[in-house]
Amino acid sequence: MADGSVGEAQEKAQEVAGEAQEKARDAAGKAQETVRQQVDQRTSQAGEQVTGTAQDLRSVGEELRKQGKDTPAKLADRAAEQTEKVGSYMKEKGPDEMLHDVEDFGRQRPWAVLAGGVALGVAAARFLKASSRDRYQQRSNGARPTGQVTRRTTPPPLNRSAVEPVATPPPPTATPTPTATPVSPTPSATPAP
Repeated sequence: MADGSVGEAQEKAQEVAGEAQEKARDAAGKAQETVRQQVDQRTSQAGEQVTGTAQDLRSVGEELRKQGKDTPAKLADRAAEQTEKVGSYMKEKGPDEMLHDVEDFGRQRPWAVLAGGVALGVAAARFLKASSRDRYQQRSNGARPTGQVTRRTTPPPLNRSAVEPVATPPPPTATPTPTATPVSPTPSATPAP
């Protein structure tokens, strides 16, 4: 009798586990479809923006042609054509087709993918190096990261009179000698009571 109840419990557990797996698959499928739709929508929007840029380039070409600058106008027209091709590609292709095309390109031209990866790596390294230099300088100068309020610890500069002489520091190799002559203070003009 105990074996029967254990067997029923195992069957029930397997049934519940199967239902949970099925629900998880359904949820994953729905999430994947939602992501696919969002990517498709975003690429279509990006394609429309790129197509708008192509129209702007055509306008630039026409304006250059009006000014008598045919060579730059031809270059603008070529750039507009290429930009328009990219825009229409992004609007027409779905994310799966785009991924397939990228995979095919990588298989056909692995050296181009490798060169692109190296170029991206170099660009990222230069960016990180430049940003780390800025962070180091901020830390060594006592500056706080952006977004934090800093307190002023040094007093504001003194306002000096135009008559008061300014002492210049001696050259580094010379012995210090006074260069300023003392000036007696002038009485301030105060109204008499």
